[in-house]
Amino acid sequence: MAYSSSSEGDKYRSYLNESDEVSNIKWRFGSAPNYDVVNKLFEQGKTKTWPAGSLEEKVQNLVKTWEMEMFHKVNFADYKTVDPIKYRFSLNGRKGVTLEEKRKLGGGYNSLLQTSLPQKFRGYNPAEETVDSSHRAFTTAFPRGFALEILQVYSGPPAIVYKFRHWGFMEGPFKGHAPTGEMVELFGMSIFEVHHGNKNTRHHFYISSVE
Repeated sequence: MAYSSSSEGDKYRSYLNESDEVSNIKWRFGSAPNYDVVNKLFEQGKTKTWPAGSLEEKVQNLVKTWEMEMFHKVNFADYKTVDPIKYRFSLNGRKGVTLEEKRKLGGGYNSLLQTSLPQKFRGYNPAEETVDSSHRAFTTAFPRGFALEILQVYSGPPAIVYKFRHWGFMEGPFKGHAPTGEMVELFGMSIFEVHHGNKNTRHHFYISSVE
């Protein structure tokens, strides 16, 4: 697995340094993202410190890099963590969708927040949000970002099964609700199926609880 972080750029995410020609990539928000703020949140709040070079560290960096590409790269051909043709994403047992179908769902946040709840019970309705409106909503509510850590890796490639923790602090307003300052924390499990030159071809994502 060639997903260790670079000595330049972001230390947890590959492909965010000048040697990888980030200037030639079309970024959704105009330039390469900067993760300094959420990296600080991660370092302050993480519960695990994995040894350098360990499978757990490599998986953690892979997931962070995958998230960066999904949220910020416009052209599928620029993705390096996934096979743009073969990749399928599945949430909580739903049918796998292609990158294009994932984008039609609204991209990052919307594809991760698909729900079968009746409309009246949806505090956030992905069907009514775009990739831009959802980005504004969550970055406003969580100005320090939403950090991610790997709690355990159950198996290595080609099927990487891992448990994760995702957390942030609601320090901004969200959909008419005033900020509370409280931590929002969720746990889940995921399966990366890695083939074809260490590129992810399938991603099964399961969110188990929100606190």
